[in-house]
Amino acid sequence: MDIIISSVSQGFLWSIMAIGVYLTYRILDVADLTAEASFPLGAAISASQIVSGTSPLIATIMGLGGGLLAGLVSGLLHTKLKIPALLAGILTMTGLYSVNLRIMGQANVSLLGKKTVMRFFNDLGMTNQIATLIVGVIASLIVILFLFLFFRTAIGLAIHATGDNNAMSEANGINTDNMKIIGYMISNGLIALSGALMAQSNGYADISMGIGTIVIGLASVIISEVLFKDVSFVKRLFLIILGSIIYRFIISLVLYLGVAPTDLKLFSAIVLTICLSSPLIKNKLSRKKK
Repeated sequence: MDIIISSVSQGFLWSIMAIGVYLTYRILDVADLTAEASFPLGAAISASQIVSGTSPLIATIMGLGGGLLAGLVSGLLHTKLKIPALLAGILTMTGLYSVNLRIMGQANVSLLGKKTVMRFFNDLGMTNQIATLIVGVIASLIVILFLFLFFRTAIGLAIHATGDNNAMSEANGINTDNMKIIGYMISNGLIALSGALMAQSNGYADISMGIGTIVIGLASVIISEVLFKDVSFVKRLFLIILGSIIYRFIISLVLYLGVAPTDLKLFSAIVLTICLSSPLIKNKLSRKKK
């Protein structure tokens, strides 16, 4: 039972990051590795601000703001300097490693005994897992509501159009560079928000906590797409939450069965490989049956 509660609570927090990855991976159709650095950036900013005495809510919003700036940098590198999206993400990720260290002042910042957004629910007598679950549900619902409303606006529709057909969008007068930059910013802002909440849930921010972030995000997205195809945008966002929870449950189950934590990254890569290849495997099996 503890594994299920832990997987669900952690899954909601990770799903915000997965939704951010989805925006660049599927909506903009670009591979953005900035996520590997914007996730710990959000954690670093929120943790350092909380230690300094800033309100946890304001610190979390500041972490989100840091992610927006990281996305802006990657977006400018890709659109204005014409650096390929993959390389632009790598450049930003490399530079942000030093920025994150500068923000925290050390490799790890502890939040033990500090006020966090989960602390309010802890003071009401709830366990950390339940508090994390409540915060995760509230945060993910706010994110989905925001994206639902935003992508119904002219800018949101233009971002969708840019990702679907860049050349046609330009022919129709859409400034595709600006749309990509906005998409980059929203994506990395959400990823940083997830990092800020995750740091407060875990009780620390660490310089290396972003390693493998892109794999976790892609795994959650792919799992949701394997389970349900051809759904609306809003339904896809909810399904990404489900995919994130399933992924966290698989990881928790593997740890419970005795797999060493040092092997988790390898296992994550294997899970993502299986998810990505599952459509091909299904097609081959269906052809054999026919």
